[in-house]
Amino acid sequence: MAEPLAERMRPRSLDDYIGQRHLVGEGAVLRQMIDAGRISSFILWGPPGVGKTTLAQIIANRLKTPFHTLSAVTSGVKDVREIIEKAKNERFFNTASPILFIDEIHRFSKSQQDSLLGAVEKGVVTLIGATTENPSFEVIRPLLSRCQIYVLKPLDKDDMLRLLKHAVENDVEMTKRNIELRETGAMMRYSGGDARKLLNILELVVEASSDDEDIVITDKVVVDRLQQNPLAYDKEGEMHYDIVSAFIKSIRGSDPDAALYWMARMIEGGEDPQFIARRMVISAAEDIGLANPNALLLANAAFDTVMKIGWPEGRIPLAECAVYLATSQKSNSTYRAIDKAIDVVRRTGNLPVPLHLRNAPTKLMEELGYGDGYKYAHDHPGNFVVQQFMPDEICNERLWYAQHSPSEEKQYQRMLQCWGERYKS
Repeated sequence: MAEPLAERMRPRSLDDYIGQRHLVGEGAVLRQMIDAGRISSFILWGPPGVGKTTLAQIIANRLKTPFHTLSAVTSGVKDVREIIEKAKNERFFNTASPILFIDEIHRFSKSQQDSLLGAVEKGVVTLIGATTENPSFEVIRPLLSRCQIYVLKPLDKDDMLRLLKHAVENDVEMTKRNIELRETGAMMRYSGGDARKLLNILELVVEASSDDEDIVITDKVVVDRLQQNPLAYDKEGEMHYDIVSAFIKSIRGSDPDAALYWMARMIEGGEDPQFIARRMVISAAEDIGLANPNALLLANAAFDTVMKIGWPEGRIPLAECAVYLATSQKSNSTYRAIDKAIDVVRRTGNLPVPLHLRNAPTKLMEELGYGDGYKYAHDHPGNFVVQQFMPDEICNERLWYAQHSPSEEKQYQRMLQCWGERYKS
């Protein structure tokens, strides 16, 4: 059985490598290091199918140094240590350190990443990691500080067209067929800059044709073969965080159309509906808050409804909630207030609770003055009486400031009536 087309077309040298000219083109940083025969540890960060693994293999072949590969999915600390011990012996017979290539390094646990630190720092191995996820989220800081980060980009249209033509004209299996690339837009659109996916689509279309017919590839043929376009959305990756960020910022910015669009992107990408609902609960409290307290009630109701009715009907209450939040008056006064309160606590430490606010469940505590002088608010007109609730050291500290909304204005006026001068600023 023949290897997949993507594997057969894997380049063996930099001259055959397509894309990433900013890294391996003439005068580019990685090209200079490779040509000089000296590389330091680095991590290749980019989406699937842009040549991370291939580039690592080309570097090892070019430098003629031992090359060890681990997959973070199937390898553990024991495997890492075994390779490091082997690399220590190999250094005696090679001018360059052995290369340890770890695919999907973002899947390594903290302890697995920790096991690499000593060997990388001492030069026992040169680490090349490959990841589809933002290293700053997934790779421990000590390891990041010992590695350069190189960003690989999706292939552009020129690169993809070059790759398609190269496959049709040079692959041992493809050259057995009469193939015309009449239209390539659909293949490029579906592949999204992923070389592996692009070649898989080409192979699928060719293999779906009978052996004795000429193959004319058009956009319609490609769409018919693929049926649908799977969106590129990694629920644990950077795109996940980018789209969620756009969704929440659209709500905060009072743009219901944008909020619905980004929600639809998450839905079509397979995001967990409960995750979307949770984010809206947070937004209701953080971005709308006291300007419209009903927003938090509706967000919680949407979350509960999604749990009860499931999918796909759950998209409807999610959309209702998103539009309601986006169109609501905004206030982040409580969000700012709690963060300011936390800052005060961190700055002042564990200040003692005023005696009159303490419980006095025992006679000794009563004798010590616990609870002495406390005024029960409900015994006073308007269910309010002035007394100190803050520790003495911060008794004049102001944390909550009302913002401009009808709802908060009413609350502010009550505080002004109760506390007078304290709330005039």
